[in-house]
Amino acid sequence: MNQKAEITRKINGTLEVPDFPIIPFIEGDGIGPDIWRATRMVIDKAVEAAYGSQKKICWLEVYAGEKGYRETGQWLPETTLETIQKHVIAIKGPLTTPVGKGIRSLNVSIRRKLQLYACMRPIKYLGSVPSPIRYPEKFDMVIFRENTEDVYAGIEWQAGSSQTKNILSFLSKEMGISLPQDAGIGLKSISEKNSKRLVTKAIAYAIKNKLPSVTLMHKGNIMKFTEGAFRNWGYEVAEEIFGDQTLTEKQLLDIYNGKQPPGKVVIKDRLADMLFQQVLIEPEKYHVIATPNLNGDYLSDALAAAVGGLGLAPGANIGDDYAVFEATHGTAPTLAGKDKANPSSLILSGAMMLDYIGWTKASKFIKQALEATLKAGVFTLDLASQVKGAKAVKCSQFAQAIIKRIGSF
Repeated sequence: MNQKAEITRKINGTLEVPDFPIIPFIEGDGIGPDIWRATRMVIDKAVEAAYGSQKKICWLEVYAGEKGYRETGQWLPETTLETIQKHVIAIKGPLTTPVGKGIRSLNVSIRRKLQLYACMRPIKYLGSVPSPIRYPEKFDMVIFRENTEDVYAGIEWQAGSSQTKNILSFLSKEMGISLPQDAGIGLKSISEKNSKRLVTKAIAYAIKNKLPSVTLMHKGNIMKFTEGAFRNWGYEVAEEIFGDQTLTEKQLLDIYNGKQPPGKVVIKDRLADMLFQQVLIEPEKYHVIATPNLNGDYLSDALAAAVGGLGLAPGANIGDDYAVFEATHGTAPTLAGKDKANPSSLILSGAMMLDYIGWTKASKFIKQALEATLKAGVFTLDLASQVKGAKAVKCSQFAQAIIKRIGSF
């Protein structure tokens, strides 16, 4: 009889996945319980359709956010992190983060404590979904956003605090820099090690999936020693680690007359403000984008809007040792418990998780069934409100509509 067991990672970095893996999940806050119930049903059905009784996920709940505080008195219990480390991967719903006060972002805390340095956000149009873009079908790219540093690390000091006064004094006396005395201060750091490991993962993904290009997104013309350094370190990675599999745009023109040779990935870079317009005007020219944290946060959400909104945007936070798959949107407290939210983001993140553990047949079933459901005009409230005459279905009904289509292609 098959026994449930933990996923483990071999010395060479590959996963050892049992037939009955134990996978921790965090329900999430707000709409989290609604979309998790829908997601779990879809994943379980897809695994059953793909593998019968030979494989099954054994779910294990762990706590964080509001439920974590209710159950343990802690927003992010240490036992939750320890359990994820023990089981290697996890999946989670959205977690509450107060704006301008209170606890730090739990999402950021999980990423930093588990060293999930790469936030991976696929951007792909699924068809029949309302979009503000004229040709949304051209969008098919993946963003690799650095997760552990930049201003998003949350290293900052409140205006008027003693720490801020000390920093302002130091900057004035030692560095000759004068700032307003009522300023809040934040620290932006971008390091060689963290930049290179992020770009390494982005280029490796492009090579593995036979994608034509990796674009380094930065604002290095202004922030020369942080984002400019990110750009430079990215090119160094391409040359040092992937020299026989990559080339620069200059090399493409000078050596190959602009005709890309088979098996080569073009490494290019774009200023952040320029890239924002370019990915909308010519999305077909961009395949993998590697970026520091804050740029990637803005870009991934903007591109999600182009293909239907955050409700359809999956995401994963991946490091060398662990991976956490998550809904990329917020908690939407006004919809909490009303069975109205769109579960697609978490469902597609679940499909990413299945791909990650090598259960690709089940993942394919989910993506096919979800796309077919949308093409049939079955929409949750967020999408139905954008389509004239469309009638919204409940979150649970949407999940059932997907389940009916699983394995029928």
